[in-house]
Amino acid sequence: MNRLGQWFASLGLGAPGSDELAQNGVALALALLALLAGWVVGRTLGNWLNALWAERIGGEADGLGTRLHSICRHGTAAMLLAIIAVAWPWTPLSKLGLGFALGSAVAMLVVSVLRGLHLPRWASWSMAAIAFTSILSRAVGGLAAIRNTLDRVALEIGSTRFSLLSLMTILITFVALFAAVRLINRAVGQALMHSKGFDPTQRLLAQKLAAIGVVILAFFIGIDVLGIDLTAFALFSGAFGLAIGFGLQKTIGNLIAGIILLMDRSIKPGDVIVVGESFGWVNKIGVRAVSVITRDGKEHLIPNEILMTQEVENWSYTDRNVRVRVPVRVAYDCDLQLAQALMMRAAVESPRVLKDPQPNVWLTAFGENGVEHDILAWISDPESGVGNVKSDVLNRLWLLFKEHGIVIPFPQRVVTVKGPESVG
Repeated sequence: MNRLGQWFASLGLGAPGSDELAQNGVALALALLALLAGWVVGRTLGNWLNALWAERIGGEADGLGTRLHSICRHGTAAMLLAIIAVAWPWTPLSKLGLGFALGSAVAMLVVSVLRGLHLPRWASWSMAAIAFTSILSRAVGGLAAIRNTLDRVALEIGSTRFSLLSLMTILITFVALFAAVRLINRAVGQALMHSKGFDPTQRLLAQKLAAIGVVILAFFIGIDVLGIDLTAFALFSGAFGLAIGFGLQKTIGNLIAGIILLMDRSIKPGDVIVVGESFGWVNKIGVRAVSVITRDGKEHLIPNEILMTQEVENWSYTDRNVRVRVPVRVAYDCDLQLAQALMMRAAVESPRVLKDPQPNVWLTAFGENGVEHDILAWISDPESGVGNVKSDVLNRLWLLFKEHGIVIPFPQRVVTVKGPESVG
């Protein structure tokens, strides 16, 4: 017992009496019960929330969705341990044990939340280490000493003083605001996605405007929390703003052009467009560029300004129906009415060709090698391409022509060979 008392004395805790040992045992039991309660809540409520998240959000059930059981577990344990820690004037040894358990629970909660928001591992574990150290130091009454030590390690540049404490405060504020911005943007995005009062374009516009608003709000909150005086940047802001104006002119122009495209709805996600040599359907309208996926699976990133200043062919601007033209030539000596009826049949039997408006066959010209026709067919899914529609119609027409004896003409050339005696 004397050796145990000497060990406690070396730690500055003093030798515990019987009452203190009993209190330490009660604190240990309550801490274990809090951790057990957190484990039970994580297994029940956390798993239920995981399943609900996956059901409501579907393919985006990663990140926070797969970590809800950990968040519930460590959050419940941290909340119960915090209540236990302040509910009774515990002995120093009990405070140490409760502080260690509370710091560990909070640290794991921080890691679960930040990793769920896809922050890097180093940032998540750094914030967790800071949270653990702060809570444990506060529990044993050493937080003020740590703060004073960090504040004494400083670098002075002119009248400005940078200490480890201020740098750590800036880091914590930045990570916290960054995580809050990501969380709010996700919440707003999910709320808009399930809103029935907006079409896809309006949802995208509202989401981008909300994201810009959240970033601006987070900036001013960070300035206020850190106590930065904006008047100190008055002299610097003019030159900096001019440099930004020239350096980011294209970026700002693309940003404004993207917002205008979303507002006037001239180009929407899902539209089939042709811009120069790029043909495909609009996958996403971003801050800088529009993503267009071609039929070859290639993704073209076209700057928003190009879509505002150059001619764009939008196949689904007001109507998704697109007419496909299939040229066909038949011989002069064939049954013209039968050939036209077979052309009509081939178009009608093609699965992607619409019945309304119905396809049509036009005689366009008496050509040099045959009678020229155009099969005009309508489709409603231009994002699936038009070349495969032409191919399907022509394949069907080839079989029908062979079955009914319709000849497809081809150019014929007559070559006359003269002997030597006929020359001259």
